This record gives sequence, structure tokens and C-alpha cells, in this order.
Amino acid sequence: MAAHEPRDTGVADAPGKSSSPRPEEGVLGRDFRALSIGIVSVVLLIAFEATAVGTAMPVAARELDGLSLYAFAFSGYFTTSLFGMVLAGQWSDRRGPLGALTCGIATFAAGLLLAGTAGVMWLFILGRAVQGLGGGLVIVALYVVVGRAYPERLRPAIMAAFAASWVVPSVVGPLASGAVTEHLGWRWVFLGIPALVLFPLALALPQIRRLAAGPVDGPASASSDRRRIRLALGISLGAALLQYAAQDLRPLSLLPAAAGVALLVPAVLGLLPRGTWRAARGLPSVVLLRGVAAGSFIAAESFVPLMLVTQRGLSPTLAGFSLAAGGVTWALGSWVQSRPRVEPYRDRLTTGGMILVAAAIAAAPSVLIDAVPAWTVAVAWAFGCFGMGLVISSTSVLLLQLSAPEEAGSNSAALQISDGLSNVLLLAAGGAAFAALGGGTVSHAATDASGGSHPAAFAAVFLPMAAVALVGAWVTTRLRQSVSDGTAVT
Repeated sequence: MAAHEPRDTGVADAPGKSSSPRPEEGVLGRDFRALSIGIVSVVLLIAFEATAVGTAMPVAARELDGLSLYAFAFSGYFTTSLFGMVLAGQWSDRRGPLGALTCGIATFAAGLLLAGTAGVMWLFILGRAVQGLGGGLVIVALYVVVGRAYPERLRPAIMAAFAASWVVPSVVGPLASGAVTEHLGWRWVFLGIPALVLFPLALALPQIRRLAAGPVDGPASASSDRRRIRLALGISLGAALLQYAAQDLRPLSLLPAAAGVALLVPAVLGLLPRGTWRAARGLPSVVLLRGVAAGSFIAAESFVPLMLVTQRGLSPTLAGFSLAAGGVTWALGSWVQSRPRVEPYRDRLTTGGMILVAAAIAAAPSVLIDAVPAWTVAVAWAFGCFGMGLVISSTSVLLLQLSAPEEAGSNSAALQISDGLSNVLLLAAGGAAFAALGGGTVSHAATDASGGSHPAAFAAVFLPMAAVALVGAWVTTRLRQSVSDGTAVT
């Protein structure tokens, strides 16, 4: 989440190397209890951090005089997580997931400490980038652990636990973060989390060493691994340059923008399925839809707390509450699409989901009008998250339906790249529009009930993202391959 995320990463199962537990053993049985609690706790912490940071971010950016760089604080995370995901996949195949997971958690904690102690906005953004690298390592390594440590019959249960671990943080995270920000300061939102990683590490690492240690692939794939890492580095550097150019709105910024495109285009073409950018039917459209949905929604969501704090004078706690119900409705949408009776209507579900997402994003800036109640955003976002639950989970299901067994891993990686890259690019576009219309000059005085001074800057973020979501509704009509191809999904 993606990255941006990850609520549902879509990572396919890796080849298993689990022990032979008793047939009736469950995920909380004796053989798996410590591992299950440990890795679910890691996901819980990542989820809490992801949902809490959005509430503290407006205050952090304002105190660090960095409102004009607000979008960097989000896109910096997504940019480095792209590289971390690919690196974790190769590392886990070579040496097992233990090293990637341990390094990822340590890097994630280091990024939190760096952001929490930052005295200037660029150092804060660097901390977020370090977090992203660690988050990318962790989330892929966790799913490799699931594929290797758990027998096939238990994998749906542990995956469901991962999804459920986002619900409580989505409700409690913004409220707790708002309270901490108001009473202790925004820095403690970041500094308080690293100490909590010790508990899941102590539980999970010995079990990972026992059940999921060791390499998967042999040295024959070394050349392919190096190529994919080079392409992932190209995506990360290219996206970073484009993000910088989007925020530095001067003619000279065309140079880093051109360099970013030169790095990004060949890397994306090498890592995503052929035909993705033209919405070719089948797998390419599934991968494209994941990016369109995640990117438009995350780019818009990143500006919701800032809009409510600066334009409507809400406290960080109340601004965070506007996003709280979304975790529950997202999980509800995921549950609805998983019912066997709705499988024949999956395409229609994704279309309806994208329409809900577009409507929610378009409705959010209505609170820029004083006569519109601020709670309108909370209601709209609850419906939007329900739509995202339908769409994001469905893209994972469709991806596996359309993938041959030997291609499931690379196709799942492509789904994640589309997710994370779209987060970066659409955040860059939204941040550029926000800065161009004076959004970065909102002052401390703009936090009273009379509203801030640049409402058009927020409208310039939300309305284009709603249009992108509507494009996603069209992409949902191209998810199935034609019958004439002989490859239609049933």
C-alpha cells in the first residue's frame, strides 16, 4: 500500500518449503502460532504507520516550512519502495526471506527515526524515502515467507489476517495520531513506532529461520536478476527526477524531467506486460487498472487531511477521523468480491468500484464551500474505500486467473510496480498543480474556521484525480480477453 499499498499486494505464492505439521493444524496452532502472530504484527505496525502519518503530515510540513514540498513526503516513500520490492524479491530467491525482512524492518525503523528528528523538510523527506526502501523490502519478504512456511491450505487464512490487520489501524490510527500530534507533537508519531518492532521480530525471526530459510532459485537466474534490479533502479531514479521537476516549476526543471523520462520509459517497458499503456485486453489492462485505481485514490487521499486542517480549521484529530471509516469499508468491499456468488459479475463489480472511487474523489473538494459540512468528506471517503476494496482485491484475483503458473511471480511483481509507480507519478502531478496554484504558501493563520487562502490549489488536485479514476472505469471493460483469442477467462 501502493504503495503506496499495500492492503493487498497481489504477490503470488512462492515455492513452499514448509515443515509437515499435523493435518488439523491451523495458523494459530502450535507449529505456526509464533510465526503468525509475529508477521501479522509486522503488517499491523506498517498499517498503523501508513494510516497515522497522513494525519500528522500537515502539521509536520507546516512546522518545517515545507508545505510546497508536501507531495514529496508521500512520493519519496513510494519511489524508494519500488526499488525495495524488486531487491527483496531477488534477495529472497537467493538467500531466503530472513535477511530481506530483517534488513527491511531495520531500515524502516531508521527512516522513522530520521523523519521524527528532522529539522528541515528535505531531511524529513529523506527519512520518508528510507522508510519506503524498508517498507518495500518488508512487504515482499513477508509474502515470500507465507508462500514458503505455510502449506497451501493455510495461505488464504494468513492472507485474510494480513487484510484484517489494516482495519483497526485504519480506524484507530488517524485518531491516535491526531491525539499524539496535538498533545505531544507530530514527532512522536514517528519516534514512537520503532520500539514496537522488537516484539514481532522476537516472535517471527526464529520461526522464519526454521520454516522458510534458504534459497529458492539457483544461479541460473543471476543474469535476469541483475537486469530486473537495473530496471527497478531506473524506475526509482526516473520517478524521483520527475517528482523533483514537478515541484520545481521553472524552465530549468525540464532537464531533470527529460532525464527522468529517459530512465523511466525503457525500465517500465521492460518490467510491465506488453500493451499495458494502451490497455490491451486481459493481463495488461489488469495491471493498468491496479495503477490507475491506486494512484488516483492515494494521490487524492494524501491531500484530504491538509485540506481539512488548512481550509476548514479542523484539528489534526478530526481531520484524521475523516479517513477512519475507510478501513472498515475497504475490508467490506474486499469481503464482498470474495463471495463465490459474485464471481460471474466481477467485471461489473470493478466498474462499479471505480465509479465509486471517482465520485468520492470528486465530492471531497465540495468542503471548500463553507456551507458544505466537513463530515461530507468522511462519508464520501467511506464509499470510495468500499470501491477500492472491490477493485484492488479483484485485480489480484484476475491476475492469477490470467497468469500461467510459471509467470505468476513476474506478473505479480508487475502489478506492484504499476501500483507504486502510479502513486509516484500522480502524486507528482497533484503536487505540481498544488504548488503552481499557491498551495505551498498556506500560512499558520489559514487553520481557523474561516478557511485558508488557496482553495483552488486543492480543487486542482482532486478533480483531475477523479477524471483519472473515470478512465479506470473504462479500463475495467477490457479486463477479459476476447473469446476469439481462445483465452477467455471463465
